[in-house]
Amino acid sequence: MTGATLESFNPATGARIGAVALTAPERVQAVVESVAQVQPLWALLTLADRARYLERAGQVLIDEGDEIRDLIVAEQGKPRIEAFAMELLPAIDALRWIGRAGIRVLADEKIPMSQLFLKTKRSAFTYEPLGVIGVISPWNYPWSIPFVEVALALMAGNGVVLKPASLTPLLGERIGRAFERAGVPEGLVRVIHGPGTGAALVRSGIAKVFFTGSVRTGRGVGQECASRLKGSVLELGGKDPMIVLPDAKLDHAVAGALWGGFANAGQTCSGIERVYVMREVAERFVAGVVAGARRLRVGDPMAWDTEIGPMASREQFELVAELVDDAVASGATLCCGGPVAAPAGCAAGAFYAPAVLTEVTHEMRIMRAEVFGPVLPIVVVDSEDEALALANDCDFGLGASVWTSDRSKGERFARELQSGMVWINDHMFSHGACQCSWGGVKQSGLGRTHSKFGLYECVNVKLRVWEPSAVRDAWWHPYDETLGRALRHSATILYGRPSIRAGALRQGIGPLLRVGGRLARDALRR
Repeated sequence: MTGATLESFNPATGARIGAVALTAPERVQAVVESVAQVQPLWALLTLADRARYLERAGQVLIDEGDEIRDLIVAEQGKPRIEAFAMELLPAIDALRWIGRAGIRVLADEKIPMSQLFLKTKRSAFTYEPLGVIGVISPWNYPWSIPFVEVALALMAGNGVVLKPASLTPLLGERIGRAFERAGVPEGLVRVIHGPGTGAALVRSGIAKVFFTGSVRTGRGVGQECASRLKGSVLELGGKDPMIVLPDAKLDHAVAGALWGGFANAGQTCSGIERVYVMREVAERFVAGVVAGARRLRVGDPMAWDTEIGPMASREQFELVAELVDDAVASGATLCCGGPVAAPAGCAAGAFYAPAVLTEVTHEMRIMRAEVFGPVLPIVVVDSEDEALALANDCDFGLGASVWTSDRSKGERFARELQSGMVWINDHMFSHGACQCSWGGVKQSGLGRTHSKFGLYECVNVKLRVWEPSAVRDAWWHPYDETLGRALRHSATILYGRPSIRAGALRQGIGPLLRVGGRLARDALRR
């Protein structure tokens, strides 16, 4: 950071990529207010009109896809293939899903009034924009996470203020530009940068915050929002377990462990961070994972065949190395991987080859803390119950996976695993399928993004009821014993067990007729 700008550097080469203007924290409220002036006009558009803008944004991403992909590589460090497959393609697909599904999900929803005494009323849920939504996004998926959250907010009729991670400010700017090029009204999406702006955004007049980041920071965001009686959606990371049962297709499970554990150099909140494998297949599974990890190519992320790029920052590299060293000192075996020399042309990069640990225990820090690096600790277990108990013995609960050829057993595990998402014979892919909900339990956060639930997070749910006024409600004044008896017998007739309904009808027919006559006479006088 120099002067009034925030500079961005390539994590592999150390080269300066560019810079963005800093936003003074005391100016954040003015930014929010400027978006609030534009948002009401956007909210007047029909859902179909908003959807058309999102589809145009999808075309912008297609047209500029190569350039955006390479900016992701340059600023965040993930390999080119992953930059497109895990960032751009999910955003393109999400824009189409949000636009098309949003028309249906956010349309007025009629509510059946099944109660006999409410038959004259016509009710519906309506979904109104909240106003201005704040998005505070992370550096590990600096495109797909904020882009989709901004799109959800826009589809619901809101304006957005985006605070991207300080490691990836240029991508934040590019997100705002992509929506502007799609024709979204100027000023509806604003991007802010710099120290203190995230906290200032939370304290500002925004209606809700979408935050992705650490538990400590997220807890503070949630507390600040709660004190101001506004909502927050918090995605705070994970410690995802993988359970491998004896009947799993082992080659498939090995390939899934390698991708789920090492994609994006392991810097994925729902990446596999713990593996529990049944003893019957443990030796073959570990051998397959170690051999596969050694084959993964560490190198320049701009090279098409690179599979593991640099860590996004030197600080993250040092955290990963420290946790692995601590585990080894505590008795774990490092089967492969660890710090490696930077490849040619990437001297500034902090590279960590995919590491596989065995002989780990739950007492080790590496099995408790979020590693956020290319490290796969493997625990051998003797029973399904042990695997399940260890998987649930964690403060996090974002995602989990179970690997088995028995679908019913996999679904039983899915019911018992304490997490927001469970995949059977796969892991974490559903972040790229916007129709699927995303979010966790325990310290992995609150609320959901993506899916219809992500759209509902962006609206105020309002009940609207129409009453034609032909007759007043039976329970209105005046009160008397006749009304009391009519109400009491009505409850038994409508909801009582069958054997007592006929008696209640005989006893209540008089009060019911008298109340009905009273209502009819009242209606005739109008």
